[in-house]
Amino acid sequence: MRNTTIIFRSALFSILTSCATSLTPVQVNNILPSLTKSTFYNQPQAEEAQKSKKCKLLVKGRNYVAPIGLTAKEDLKNGARGIDEWVKMDGGNAFILLNYKWVTVDFNGTTQLHIDFDTMACERKTN
Repeated sequence: MRNTTIIFRSALFSILTSCATSLTPVQVNNILPSLTKSTFYNQPQAEEAQKSKKCKLLVKGRNYVAPIGLTAKEDLKNGARGIDEWVKMDGGNAFILLNYKWVTVDFNGTTQLHIDFDTMACERKTN
């Protein structure tokens, strides 16, 4: 009975973690900014904000490997938490998403989110 329980739990974990595959670029760019406390700038916005002296680049080329979630959206939540921690530690309040990818980490197809970003200190955006 104990072996059956272990096998069942292993199979269930594999099925659930393999669901966390990936999202499209549009989905990531729409969802990730809503999950962070930091202000999101796309690359053209960031270039303009830096040229106009509204933002200062703090750290270029940060990389964060998010803890594995059960879904792609949970991966993004975990990634957002990591981005916010780095932005805060760098003394900023904004980030630029440079790149992201889901990397397969085991033979079951479990994926883990890797995020590349820059951190910035910016004047607060006004709407």
